Amino acid sequence: MPPSICEPHWAQIVSWLSTPLVALVAALFGVYIAYRQWKTAQDRLKFDLFDRRFVVYDTARNFLSSIITYGDIKHEEVSKFIIGTSESKWLFDDKVDNYLRNEIGNKINRFTTLKSTVESLSSKEDRNENIMQQSQLLTWFIKQPTVLVQKFEPFLKLKH
Repeated sequence: MPPSICEPHWAQIVSWLSTPLVALVAALFGVYIAYRQWKTAQDRLKFDLFDRRFVVYDTARNFLSSIITYGDIKHEEVSKFIIGTSESKWLFDDKVDNYLRNEIGNKINRFTTLKSTVESLSSKEDRNENIMQQSQLLTWFIKQPTVLVQKFEPFLKLKH
């Protein structure tokens, strides 16, 4: 049966649909490209944050390692610790920043105060008490590498 004059020919139908179809494919492709660019930017941000966060973690780890190795807190190591962890407020949550600044920082201050005053103590009992407190602080520092990993782990895990 011959096509009627009112019925469009298949070539006309394809012609009518091709422009919207091409536009739809181009729009979907554009959305996909935009998503991939956004995802790449997100991954780049994670990578950059990881690098900066790892420097803080590595500084704290090296500081604790120095204390464990030498059984003492050296002034130059304290300076490295303070400088190397100074960005923690901007890179981590308040818990990590509080841990570095207050928990470790207060223990550093307490240990160095005890160490600097031990020689000036006149009684043997006071000196023994001072040395006992230093020993307790060193024991606390020896346990900290495990705590450090637990505190930093959520921020340094790379998820794929």
